[in-house]
Amino acid sequence: MKILITGGAGFIGYHLAKRLSSEGHNITIADNFFRGKRDAELGALLKNPNVHLVEADLSQKDAWNALGKGYDQVYHLVGINGTNLFYEIPHEVLRIGVASTMHALDWFRGVNGVPDAKILYTSSNEAYASALEAYGSLPLPTPENVPLVIADTYNPRWSYGGQKLIGELFFIHYAKAYNFRMVIVRPHNFYGPRSGYGHVIPGTLEKIRVKTDPFPLPGADETRSFCYIDDAVEAMQVVMGSRATDGGTYHIGNPNELSMEALVQEIFNIAKWHPKTLEKKLSPAGSVKRRLPDVSKLKRDTGWEAKTTLEEGLRKTVEWYLLNPKGDSR
Repeated sequence: MKILITGGAGFIGYHLAKRLSSEGHNITIADNFFRGKRDAELGALLKNPNVHLVEADLSQKDAWNALGKGYDQVYHLVGINGTNLFYEIPHEVLRIGVASTMHALDWFRGVNGVPDAKILYTSSNEAYASALEAYGSLPLPTPENVPLVIADTYNPRWSYGGQKLIGELFFIHYAKAYNFRMVIVRPHNFYGPRSGYGHVIPGTLEKIRVKTDPFPLPGADETRSFCYIDDAVEAMQVVMGSRATDGGTYHIGNPNELSMEALVQEIFNIAKWHPKTLEKKLSPAGSVKRRLPDVSKLKRDTGWEAKTTLEEGLRKTVEWYLLNPKGDSR
């Protein structure tokens, strides 16, 4: 198959491209390297004859012309992720997310030219996360049909969730208006090697590397469930490949919940280093107390479920970050 992955140089895109290319598919990665990294691993992936890179800013309509057409599958991953960036450049988070999604859909329905092609949108649990803040309650585990809520439009934290909410609306109603195949997925805390340095697990490992003590831990009692990247991209491929998922929205995640304190203690154990003092701090405004996806719909429609234990996934992640510390130019 001929497959396009927008934002393909990023964390999820790289691992997805690696998986799909290993199965012999022809992969085009499109990225402008705003966050994606030109590292040795991406370079090795691009040496495969069935993997191609198009450097383009897909928030610009004309940039889509460079991608050509004739794709059987399109994974639309473009977006500015990283909580610190939600606060620092919310206007760009919004602009790039909404503009690239509008252009993706117009190109897919008007230019791509494959009648049975399917396009996947990577939304986020951020699209509904502030429902808990707004209403004080949210079903846990959380199903796909909860209200999508932005609790406070003045809080830049919700720039990311806001543009994902809008993106879901675009995908649903464009697909209905123009009769094409699509599916929406909401990733829940994917982690693993090459996931950057701005998320909780890489951030924890960087503090361990420099032996930060006292060790700061915001939101120690907040809970999350973490899904290892190999499981995550397998789920995305399964969802894309199934006709049962056409037109639907699916949570992708691991149903096992743990606190942030329990997470960092597990990482301390694997890294074989513990600080003398764990300094618990308040979370940033808008941070969500609990996140736990209901993934029963995904299992029902595709049979998929996460296989990698947290210990196994964390060990692989710790090993990679020990070899690739922040600032390493390799």
